[in-house]
Amino acid sequence: MRFTQLVVMGLGFAGFSSTALAADADLIERGKYLTDAADCVACHTTSGGKPFAGGVEFKLPFGSLYSPNITPDEETGIGSWSDEDFVRALHSGVGKDGKHYYPAFPYTSYTLMPEDEVLAIKAYLSSLEPVKNTPPENTLSFPFNQRWGMIFWNMLFLDDERFEPEADQSEQWNRGAYLVQGPGHCAECHTPRNLFQALDSSQPLAGNLVQDWQAYNISSDEVHGIGAWSEAELVSYFSKGHAAGKGVAAGPMGEVVSNSLRHLEQSDLSAMATYLLSTEPQSAGVARPEVKQLSMPTAEEAGLGSKVFADSCASCHRWDGKGTQSPIASLAGLKTVNDPAATNLLGILLTGHSNPEQQVDQRMPRFAENYSDPELAAVSSFVLQHFGQSGGSVSAEQVAAKRGNTGH
Repeated sequence: MRFTQLVVMGLGFAGFSSTALAADADLIERGKYLTDAADCVACHTTSGGKPFAGGVEFKLPFGSLYSPNITPDEETGIGSWSDEDFVRALHSGVGKDGKHYYPAFPYTSYTLMPEDEVLAIKAYLSSLEPVKNTPPENTLSFPFNQRWGMIFWNMLFLDDERFEPEADQSEQWNRGAYLVQGPGHCAECHTPRNLFQALDSSQPLAGNLVQDWQAYNISSDEVHGIGAWSEAELVSYFSKGHAAGKGVAAGPMGEVVSNSLRHLEQSDLSAMATYLLSTEPQSAGVARPEVKQLSMPTAEEAGLGSKVFADSCASCHRWDGKGTQSPIASLAGLKTVNDPAATNLLGILLTGHSNPEQQVDQRMPRFAENYSDPELAAVSSFVLQHFGQSGGSVSAEQVAAKRGNTGH
């Protein structure tokens, strides 16, 4: 059993003072909180796999990357890493072996973290049970498999600097800015990327496509972003995965809530909301539709789509989109129903939204097995046209492609 595990269990032995043990226990607890804030488990844990043992696949246009093992196993993990090795990885994107990481690992955000917080994360990871696991080799095509090219990428896109508070902003604003920009690395999903796969600095937080899901615009724009949200609604979304009339966190965002945000203190979630609501508005991405008075489908809307909605959707969502069992079921005014590509709409129809930690009236079953591609295409088109204003239409071929991407 590792010494740090003994510390966590509150045990002591000769040669170590109770003060030193308590200090180490505090460091590990702090490291756990920061590890949660950084959502490390999401990228380093496969479905059904051991936590932090790596092997998660990241599919890119030019091949696949697999996350490394970050348990304290000395052969396949980070057990032999020094403090300097770990800090260099998170600040500069260079591993113990001297190889450069690709920006799928968000070191361009983690570099904002002070060294003591980086080492707190290392202390926590070192307290875990070692797992012997060697992830698959990356399958990137040439020239993207040439890691030395990252030297030049870093020269262009990496600012190896720590976060500096802005003197003219409040302590809460600065705390939120640090969490969003640093450990939370929100921009890594919610900011478009340029030709070189770096964050597009001209469109911060303007939204992006991630793992075949829309990571929506989270700038302060009232139509395209979260500017119309209150701080309380954002905190609810962060901590519970939903906010009345604003939708639910599904897909990768659902995992962020489950693995990371819900574990943070309310004061930190409020700080993040304060910061996000102050960001520069970006009028890009899917727009929030106007809420309009709706009722039963019109003659033009009648057909297979409205029939499927009547059979499986209307009892919870209602024809006016206001939600029956819970305001969480509201469809009116959601970006999901106004995206002409139906990206997240198809995702949630196929995969559902049924986290067991949620109340029954906040869950949604998946319809992948019970409905055909033409049926899901028809009901998706109906939802887009009845509740949204994009005029979008979905084909059976789109549903089939989405099935392939989601595994459903």
